Amino acid sequence: MSTLVITIISLCAIGVVSAVILYFVAQKFKVEEDPRIDIVEGLLPGANCGGCGYPGCRGLAEAAVKSETMEGILCPVGGAETMNKVAAALGREVKAQAPKIAVVRCNGTCENRPRTSQYDGARSCAIEHSLYVGDTARGFGCLGCGDCVAACPFDATHMDSTTLLPVVDDDKCVACGACVKACPRNIIELRNKGPKDRRVFVSCVNKDKGGVARKACKAACIGCGKCAKECPFDAITVENNLAYIDYSKCRLCRKCVGVCPTGAIHEVNFPPRKTETEAEKNQQTTIKPTNSCATPGQTATDPVGKAPVSASPQVESIEAQKTPETDSKNLKLIRCVKDIQNWWCPST
Repeated sequence: MSTLVITIISLCAIGVVSAVILYFVAQKFKVEEDPRIDIVEGLLPGANCGGCGYPGCRGLAEAAVKSETMEGILCPVGGAETMNKVAAALGREVKAQAPKIAVVRCNGTCENRPRTSQYDGARSCAIEHSLYVGDTARGFGCLGCGDCVAACPFDATHMDSTTLLPVVDDDKCVACGACVKACPRNIIELRNKGPKDRRVFVSCVNKDKGGVARKACKAACIGCGKCAKECPFDAITVENNLAYIDYSKCRLCRKCVGVCPTGAIHEVNFPPRKTETEAEKNQQTTIKPTNSCATPGQTATDPVGKAPVSASPQVESIEAQKTPETDSKNLKLIRCVKDIQNWWCPST
């Protein structure tokens, strides 16, 4: 038998034996995958954005199948509708979670933030942040290079040519968090959208003391604490010279907006506020004095002159609604109506 034939037979025998060994090893150490993972992955949008905190939609599907509850598992792209389908496929219940949106916490427009220097280098926020303190000599404001815009997979962010700040499109943003990770100065935050897309937040991350922060930006938070004192829900804290509004406690009363001396607190998607003149007119039109009252120096009586006339129903309703938080306008209005009843009505 020639050497060539012996070599071929030997190699074939080695291949067959190796294949048999590998087969048994594979059967011994094989990992059976739950078929529900493929089902859940098919229900997900397939964006693979990583906004859920897992490595792609496959990772989220594996976590959802292995988890006993759906707590902490959310696809920001698909939202509540997708998670309800996933929960139904797994035979579980999912708690409704408030939708979120990316918020840019910076007021450093061209008008508010005077530039003291200019960066001449690669147009990247990450590179500029590592090499350059900023054009205002402070390390807190937006650098304006657009790393967040490039990182957004849904084209939900663009740079405003006037303010040179990023702007988030409410309709396109899915709160994947890509822009949050891309910002080296942490000025972008995921917050609750709020009812009717209304939200209140401190649009500043400057932790310098008041004078220094105000010098760098006219609309910076100076840490005065007026907003925290005004808030009736303890939703605002001031730490490291910076105020922060906890969106889980905020009730959107907007009292903090009016007392902020620098305008650092923003209110989004709210109707325009009524002026004091308009509010007073509206209150005056809803309250009408009664016709039965006495001349000056006499006790107010009914038209027959038998019993004292009580205050009008409007006054009683206002007095019934009085609380420690009732403003001075209602008090002045009550006094005015009582004066009308006691002194201004013509004698009968």
